[in-house]
Amino acid sequence: MELRELSVTGAWEITPRRIADDRGVFHEAFTDPAFREMTGHRLDLAQVNVSVSGEGVLRGLHYAEVPPGQAKYVLCPSGTVFDVMVDVRIGSPTFGEWSGVILDAAEQRAVYIPEGVAHGFLALEPQSTVMYLVSEGWRPGAEHTIDPFDPKIDIDWPAMALDGTPISHVMNERDRTAPSLLDAAAAGRLPQWDDCVAHIERLREATPQVDALWRPGD
Repeated sequence: MELRELSVTGAWEITPRRIADDRGVFHEAFTDPAFREMTGHRLDLAQVNVSVSGEGVLRGLHYAEVPPGQAKYVLCPSGTVFDVMVDVRIGSPTFGEWSGVILDAAEQRAVYIPEGVAHGFLALEPQSTVMYLVSEGWRPGAEHTIDPFDPKIDIDWPAMALDGTPISHVMNERDRTAPSLLDAAAAGRLPQWDDCVAHIERLREATPQVDALWRPGD
């Protein structure tokens, strides 16, 4: 696997090695050694979620309260999405910054989104399927949203679908009326960087020693 750290601290892009023959293609979508090399801790897998979206569907930006938060290892087995993560951790060195990665069936890249980072995606073709390996299940009242079109974040969402047609965004009411980053901060709803760091350190203490490529504060 090829690992690339993204501009949002603690977030990663994972590109698998694909093996093709006359039967088709094989790749390892997730391995524990590669994950521990990235993060310095194991992934506590609590749930696997799958969503299927039509062209133009925009889901997000979503995040969970920390602790415990909800880390996500996100893949796109079918179709194509523009996957986005936004650092909403108050006090983080990359607070307010975003990273975007194309996830598709052709390359089978994945992204890892740590606790305290908001996540969303835009489907660029019909029947785009996204799979999430998550560290915690859904907790009513502890899941929040941020406006994906907040000008302060200024995400460069694609304007065209893969077939070249203009995208008409399809969103649910909760995402469409989500607060801005600053409004969420003023309401005290955003995660604190120190809480996220402490959570990661607890995970590392419970994980056999590995050489990590990133540690909070680096």
